[in-house]
Amino acid sequence: MKHIYAAALTAVFLTSSPALQAQEVEFIVQDAGEIALSEFKWTHRVLVVFADSPLDPSFREQLDLLATRPEALLERDVVVITDTDPAAKSMVRTELRPRGFGLVIVDKDGRVMLRKPDPWNVREITRAIDKTPLRQQEIQNALQSER
Repeated sequence: MKHIYAAALTAVFLTSSPALQAQEVEFIVQDAGEIALSEFKWTHRVLVVFADSPLDPSFREQLDLLATRPEALLERDVVVITDTDPAAKSMVRTELRPRGFGLVIVDKDGRVMLRKPDPWNVREITRAIDKTPLRQQEIQNALQSER
């Protein structure tokens, strides 16, 4: 079952970006539940937002920040996974072992590229993604296909 905050973020994404299709947003915002990071290898970057409670102010701030520019995340093939239940011991939590609030970005190759203990805005996140070799290759491929 989708966590209430993942559902709320989905609604905000759709409201802030009417051009997005509901199924696109439903896919990019998910609760950790039974998800394994390996499901996204070579297809998507994973942005995981951890907290020990859905009431954590940093967690709420992070979701608000992500909702400001969902198109930028979609453009970079980002899937957002939320996990606010340490007791559930999701596969994602077990693999990444966060402490309290945390933002983790996993690149398409399955490598953890960034861990942050504080909320980041979409601009900061996309700039970090754009600096990776995989993203640089994607940009080059897109430029070549336009020619």
